[in-house]
Amino acid sequence: MAKFTKAPAGRRAVVVAGVRTPFVKAFAEFLKLDTIALGDATVKALLQRTQIDRDVIDAIVWGGVILPGLAPNVAREIALDLKLPAHVEGHTVTRACASGLQAVTSAVAGIERGEFDVAIAGGSDSTSNAELKLPQKVVHALAPLAFGKATPKDYLGVVSQLVPLSEVLPKMPKIAERTTGQVMGESAEGMARRNEISREAQDEFAVRSHHRAAAAIASGRLRREVASVETPEGKTVTADTIVRADTSVEKLAKLRPVFAKDGTVTAGNASALTDGAAAVLLMSEEKAKQLGLTPLAFFRSWAYTGVDPADQLLLGPALAMPMALDRAGLSLADMDLVDMHEAFAAQVLSVVKMLGSDAFAKTRLGRDRAVGEIDPAKLNIFGGSVALGHPFGATGARMVMTMANELHDTGKRYALLGICAAGGLGAGAVLERA
Repeated sequence: MAKFTKAPAGRRAVVVAGVRTPFVKAFAEFLKLDTIALGDATVKALLQRTQIDRDVIDAIVWGGVILPGLAPNVAREIALDLKLPAHVEGHTVTRACASGLQAVTSAVAGIERGEFDVAIAGGSDSTSNAELKLPQKVVHALAPLAFGKATPKDYLGVVSQLVPLSEVLPKMPKIAERTTGQVMGESAEGMARRNEISREAQDEFAVRSHHRAAAAIASGRLRREVASVETPEGKTVTADTIVRADTSVEKLAKLRPVFAKDGTVTAGNASALTDGAAAVLLMSEEKAKQLGLTPLAFFRSWAYTGVDPADQLLLGPALAMPMALDRAGLSLADMDLVDMHEAFAAQVLSVVKMLGSDAFAKTRLGRDRAVGEIDPAKLNIFGGSVALGHPFGATGARMVMTMANELHDTGKRYALLGICAAGGLGAGAVLERA
């Protein structure tokens, strides 16, 4: 356990390893695995791969969006399920689609402040096991019964309150903004219109995402980051199931718009509802040296910010990524890799356009010139969420793991990450090769 009371000057947290489950479509192979079970699977795989002594682990920091109502602190449940030493504390964070990155940067900050030496950080989500919420009208009506204080009159009163039935039936959860009522796909449609992102451009981007992901899997580059998972039914899932190596612009062009009759956002150029988990092992640089582990990368900076959800809900990365670059003392031109979460092809292409716009820089960033153009050869080189899928709490950790591995493997120096999130949130981070 860490015994620091004050962090030494220059103390640095490093990424030393990472692993994830296969990412699969919701209501499919992982139907019977909830978010805790998925977290258990990926952390167990990380422990097996690294063979790290469990006694040196100080904390688990976990990200999630669809948290189980009766056990929302998923991090601690993972520690207990895997029978880690009792001292391994666990806390869970949620920042919508940036939850996985939030978990990682929270753990990094804790290590660099001297709160602990070794942490596992990541995230998971099971859309398949999202809980159906009873309307509050039902909860309030049943409260006297639930607490065992009901009288015969109370029972009659409950019946009278449970009409009409249309007001008391459980409602299907949907990814909609609480403040605007707009679902995320509708926001992506609006973004495509405002930024003049064509259907053809979106489909081309989606195809590239699938082809790059498929090629990286075929080469073994992404496959080595994935651990097999055995389901309760006894089936072993070994690989991602959403990636389509054979997709084409012609095939995607046949799909109908989902969110507007005359729209451009389809199931083919948007990320699918996904189940999965990802985790990374973090520690102080000194601890890694002591344990004989090779640091892959460290965080040069990170930034989180918000925008008005009623404006362009998903433009957050166009603000957060420049903030992260500024905090790192670097420019977009310094970046060897750029990895952006692909909630929708329209969202990524809009952010790319904003970063290359002088007008956007002047009106939204308070600077005279554009942040810069992103070379397509550096952007999402192994595809992204459109192809791989998007388990909300896991995506940020997946991106950190993949970019840390790539920097280490290739000798490249910098990677810029960007994530959009519900609530008008944006996240950015700069990784540097260790």
